[in-house]
Amino acid sequence: MNLYFRLLLLLLKIKNNKLTQPLLDPVDIDFKVMPSDCDINLHLTNSRYLAFMDLARTWMTEKMGLFSEVMKRRWFPIVNATAITYIRDIKPFQKFTVTTKLVSWDHKYFYIEQKFHSERGLHAIAFVRGVFRHKHGIVPIEEMLEVAGYKGDTPEMPVEIMHWKAMLEAKKSSNLAK
Repeated sequence: MNLYFRLLLLLLKIKNNKLTQPLLDPVDIDFKVMPSDCDINLHLTNSRYLAFMDLARTWMTEKMGLFSEVMKRRWFPIVNATAITYIRDIKPFQKFTVTTKLVSWDHKYFYIEQKFHSERGLHAIAFVRGVFRHKHGIVPIEEMLEVAGYKGDTPEMPVEIMHWKAMLEAKKSSNLAK
């Protein structure tokens, strides 16, 4: 239930947002761990990281100035793959920040880095690969960049993401052959 409440709060925050920032700048959003976010070990449960990542990417879309266009065009984001590394736990009632950054894209997918951090340091880092879809299929990266008003070059893909991308392709290839 608290995720729906957080989504409603985020939608209010989006409605009141007046500031946008460049496409490639990191975007921060703050959260606080509630007891219902915790597992039996009394720390933020693994599945909640992904839920917070969803909210943070929605906020990133707004901060980039894309949210209203995405809604108007009836695009919906699809996560194709996620890789997350947990570094240190996040305790009940602890405040933390999720920093979300569009790091690169290729012919089909965009690649996002998301970091969980607090005054205690880095808690987790994740990579997300995704697309936007509409009723006619996948929205071309070029169209998304045009709507965002981005005219720069494609940023160089970080080495970690290149390795992750290769691993994803190898997994797909080896399993499709069976």
